[in-house]
Amino acid sequence: MSSSDITLVKATAPDTPEPADVPRIVPQRRLGQWAAAAVVLVLLGLALTSVIRNKAFQWDVVADYFTSDSVLRGLWLTLWLTAVVMALGFALGTLLAVFRLSANPVLRAVSWGYVWLFRSIPILVQLLLWFNIGALYPRVLGVRTVDLFGPVTVAIIGLTLHEAAYAAEVVRGGILSVGRGQIEAAQALGLSRWRRWRRIVLPQAMRSIVPPAGNMLIGTLKGTSIVSVIAVQDLLYSTQLIYHQTYQVIPLLMVATLWYTVVTSVLSVGQHYVERHYARGSEGGR
Repeated sequence: MSSSDITLVKATAPDTPEPADVPRIVPQRRLGQWAAAAVVLVLLGLALTSVIRNKAFQWDVVADYFTSDSVLRGLWLTLWLTAVVMALGFALGTLLAVFRLSANPVLRAVSWGYVWLFRSIPILVQLLLWFNIGALYPRVLGVRTVDLFGPVTVAIIGLTLHEAAYAAEVVRGGILSVGRGQIEAAQALGLSRWRRWRRIVLPQAMRSIVPPAGNMLIGTLKGTSIVSVIAVQDLLYSTQLIYHQTYQVIPLLMVATLWYTVVTSVLSVGQHYVERHYARGSEGGR
């Protein structure tokens, strides 16, 4: 084909439409959504203004007691109790999960019975039962029960046993989320049982374990406030001791509320990064 032929073809080719000829897509107006958002913002603004301007909250009193020694000691005990209960609860819960997945019918039955029992009894009832265990067993190994089971010990035992029942189901669900084929492939490669669990099962199970475990951590932090009924001087009990003397109930309750909000916010941020770490390589971790 000569150069003149090429020129002819170009001259007779149909013209491509100009950009002005392309139909313009106009987004649909969503007036209802904008109106609803405006109403919600107005209501939030009114609520926030009411809280700030309401003198009954006594924000000056809140500021005075927010970092007081007694409140900070109660906060420290709350954080310590949460850490201990979560560590012991997940250790026992992991053991129960392994029992539940065992081929031994006795271990499976014991694990199932434990989870059923401690999920059925309210945590407040459990704490009160342990607090009054001396009425059933006045002495243990020759020592008075009241000397062995102080309020903090009772709180740790009651909360740990309660937490373990839920942790067992969280861990079991995470393990079951790992495909059986991957475990069989690891067996075919000759990996030992320990290496299979450490390199194959646990890294993938953690993707399913971390989100509910994070929720349990935050729930345990707030749930420790229930130990105030057995005179454990946690954050809530510390603020109660103050307002029983000053009769400033609302501002002291706001002190506890603000501290719980701050700590749970920090834990939520930490949970986000831990989830993102274990979700690397998956669609949710992008």
